[in-house]
Amino acid sequence: MVNVAVVAGGDSGEFPISIKSGKQVELYMDRDLFSPYLIVFKGAKWSYRIGQKGFPVDKNDFSLTFGHRKVRFDIVFNAIHGTPGEDGRLQGYLDMIGIPYTSSDVTTSSLTMNKNLCKQVVASHGVKTARSVHVVKTTADPVTLIGNELVLPVFVKPNCGGSSVGMSKVNHKEGLNPALELAFQEDDGILVEEFIQGRELTCGVMKSEGSIIAFPVTEIISKKEYFDYEAKYRKGMSDEVVPAVVPESVSKQCQEISRFLYEKLGCKGVVRFDYIFNGNEFYFLEVNTVPGMTAASIIPKMARAHGWNLTELITRLIKEELKSQ
Repeated sequence: MVNVAVVAGGDSGEFPISIKSGKQVELYMDRDLFSPYLIVFKGAKWSYRIGQKGFPVDKNDFSLTFGHRKVRFDIVFNAIHGTPGEDGRLQGYLDMIGIPYTSSDVTTSSLTMNKNLCKQVVASHGVKTARSVHVVKTTADPVTLIGNELVLPVFVKPNCGGSSVGMSKVNHKEGLNPALELAFQEDDGILVEEFIQGRELTCGVMKSEGSIIAFPVTEIISKKEYFDYEAKYRKGMSDEVVPAVVPESVSKQCQEISRFLYEKLGCKGVVRFDYIFNGNEFYFLEVNTVPGMTAASIIPKMARAHGWNLTELITRLIKEELKSQ
């Protein structure tokens, strides 16, 4: 039996969503093949719980001890959105102690977590991105800089955040300072991007049995002004149309770009690429290297449309990584 540590939690505003993802993965994991252990990360505390009792993880070898019994893990299923699971920190630790994991490696994770740098790399491969400005806390007069470089409306977002935490859409110059203050609560760097009119399309990609598979393209239709945290996680605040009602040529183009970027960025496991399609071209928004696995998350819906239930998706992710060892 393969011992699987399902890690969830973390140290970002995405903690509660990550916990839901981890619980979902644990619930649907095939017990005939795997023994899952849900381990919650919160700061320096990494622990596994049985009822009210918590068992700390031995960080020397990432193991658990129950009395005289020691449990070592064959693989880590990474369900931590944000730091330390999506920015490469956890991956570096696991690499050093020799435990494989189901997500992208240190380099890819740290690159893709940094929205500004990731956009530059994506653009270097010929994929279009929105015009943007990168702002830090020491930037002199960021409002004037944004006004000189970009045309409103713009999106103001933490450079290394996720789930739209700390993100704002700004339609008028007066809204820039409050939006910057909100984003700086989440990160020391901010990415400000021009708004592009179009449809929000997203595509999940993973490697399985030696092939890079692109899931059916999905359209995200927010019932709010944009796809913010509430629209993502509050029931009824958005519609995810799987597969998207678009011409087949548009769907294939989105899948081709996504497979291309999966390879160029060195991704592993399942990832999700987000775009704006303006009717003619795709504009890359971001890539999620540890996408949500909750009941409301998009990747499980894409997998179902592809013909896989959540158990099969989880099994394929684990087997693909173990096979590569």
